[in-house]
Amino acid sequence: MQARGLEEVAEKFTLGHVGSALTGHEQKAGNLVIPYLRPAGGPHAVATIRFRCIANACVKDEAGNYLAPATKENHRGHGKYLTLPGDMPRIFNTQALIRTAPFLVVTEGEFDAMAWESVGVPAIAYQGTSSWRSHFIPPLLGFAAVFIIADGDKPGIEAAETLAAQLPNSKVIVLGDGYDSNSFLHEHGAAALRERIGLL
Repeated sequence: MQARGLEEVAEKFTLGHVGSALTGHEQKAGNLVIPYLRPAGGPHAVATIRFRCIANACVKDEAGNYLAPATKENHRGHGKYLTLPGDMPRIFNTQALIRTAPFLVVTEGEFDAMAWESVGVPAIAYQGTSSWRSHFIPPLLGFAAVFIIADGDKPGIEAAETLAAQLPNSKVIVLGDGYDSNSFLHEHGAAALRERIGLL
């Protein structure tokens, strides 16, 4: 998380690491754990968890430097993420939906929502271009503005525009060719990221 500039929010999102795994879950060993927390908290605060590959062969170059966020990682032969069997697509960081703010940022991917939260902007994430569900829409209609952040590639821009067509209060923000929120923050800093949605 330090390489991505997100170490300050790692504790807020209670990120973890699978040091060893129970029988039947061995493929999750060594992965980063991303909890999906319920806004109310309490003893049942975790709605689900996702796992993200952080194997050195996938996330570092030959010199041992982290590839992301400046360069794409190499997850050859497997996906970056694992989800619990039978789990359904969900919104990440639903706590942002109940904060007292007139606006909300929507990103594709948990790290990008964390990037916005690290600069003081409420943000939620969906799990990928095919994971958006129509029942995610109603909670977003009460905001004065919903900033949909488009990853700087064709699938990301198309997904953002498709989502924007369902939200009359939305504005699509394209960060630039090849950028997602985390890589933009890493290269340009917090002030520049906030400025992309008109905040000083």
